Amino acid sequence: MSQFKEINTFPKALKFTPYNKNDFDFDLLKSNRTHLCRDSLKVCKVIILGDLCVGKTSLLNRFSHKIFDSNYRTTIGVDFHSEQVNILGIPYYLQIWDTAGQERFKCIAQCYYRKAHVVMLVFDLSNIKTLANCKNWLHDALEVCKENAPFVFLVGSKKDLLSEEGYNSVEKIAITTAKNINAEFWSVSSKTGENIDNLFIRAAALSFERHINIIGMENINNNSKKIGTELICVEKKKKGNNRNSGCNNVIKCTKN
Repeated sequence: MSQFKEINTFPKALKFTPYNKNDFDFDLLKSNRTHLCRDSLKVCKVIILGDLCVGKTSLLNRFSHKIFDSNYRTTIGVDFHSEQVNILGIPYYLQIWDTAGQERFKCIAQCYYRKAHVVMLVFDLSNIKTLANCKNWLHDALEVCKENAPFVFLVGSKKDLLSEEGYNSVEKIAITTAKNINAEFWSVSSKTGENIDNLFIRAAALSFERHINIIGMENINNNSKKIGTELICVEKKKKGNNRNSGCNNVIKCTKN
């Protein structure tokens, strides 16, 4: 596991995003910090999807190991890596699943889609055909993990292969696709490292913020149940006391 990355401010989106979150909820974080630190490890499951040879493995290796190798072997089935980040001093773990792009491994890979918090759809900026297939990859993922309402990122890789003019042309098409599938758009280069860390840090922050809100709601519900239970106990006690008082009065009357 590489050196921990520190996140102390909420990272911004690169271009288009459907997720209008600009800062952490510090009040909610403060009231639930004890639970976040005490509870079991908080994990963000990230799945990386896309066609064969679009750069999924290079994306993961650049983020996790700070390396780039143009001679990567094709992923068979799935590959896995865990990365820790510290968000506002709280340990948070990214479980990153790199899936195979071949059709014959799709059934195997789909077993690992479940309970994903983040879906990264990777396409090759220099091969526009790979962008069109991202919709199919997203459809397959949401069939398995839709109940989690995962954050979706449309990631254009191999930016270093395009001229500025060529990139601007592809970017317009990619942003239109991102809007259509309700995904946040990023362009990256695993070769140069451009935007790689920022992409994963953004994904971690969005997922972490959602975890804070979930824990906050759970605590509110638990407190409500506790208060409700205490009120029921008080009412039962009152009724019990009233019944006992009645019995005492009857006994006294009988003795007289």
